[in-house]
Amino acid sequence: MARLAYVRVSTQEQDVQRQVELLNSYDIDKWFIEKISGKNASRPQLQAMLEYMRDGDVVYVVSYSRFSRSTADLLSLVETLHRKGVGFVSLHENIDTTTPAGKMMMTVFAGLAQYERDNIKLQQREGIEAKKRIDAERKARGEKALTYTGRQPIRVDMQQFEAAYTAWKDGKITAKAAMQAVGLKPNTWYRRVKDYESTAGK
Repeated sequence: MARLAYVRVSTQEQDVQRQVELLNSYDIDKWFIEKISGKNASRPQLQAMLEYMRDGDVVYVVSYSRFSRSTADLLSLVETLHRKGVGFVSLHENIDTTTPAGKMMMTVFAGLAQYERDNIKLQQREGIEAKKRIDAERKARGEKALTYTGRQPIRVDMQQFEAAYTAWKDGKITAKAAMQAVGLKPNTWYRRVKDYESTAGK
């Protein structure tokens, strides 16, 4: 069994030393380090690690944001590791897929990601149907169809938000992980948290 470390920063100017120091205590056997944007799924060192790893190996990262660009991307990569018999450990999120608790956390992430995809599709269908209905009514009155402009407010399913909020408050995931789970940026996330806590009296 080999312990593999994946370290990434987004630009050439950024320093990887902090991540290396955090991972050093885990007796890493082989390092894969690169300075490249996470938006590029074909990262050279990531691909090299995926080709190098063998059954029984464990991949260590400081945070899964260094490993993947989104929750969906994380799930896909972890599934690739799982198929090869490779474990995954993310220090900041306290995820270790070699343990029952870590496997459960990935199941929660998968459920949230699927729920989010399904909810987005439902909202899209409802939006299309609503527009068709309004346009049909306007046409019947001899009016032109509506032209929708402007930025629409961000919609968040409350059940999904509450699950991420509770996991964050209980210390099971970081705030960043919670934001990624519901697809919100920091300012929007904390505004929703403030509104939720005010309404719930927390």
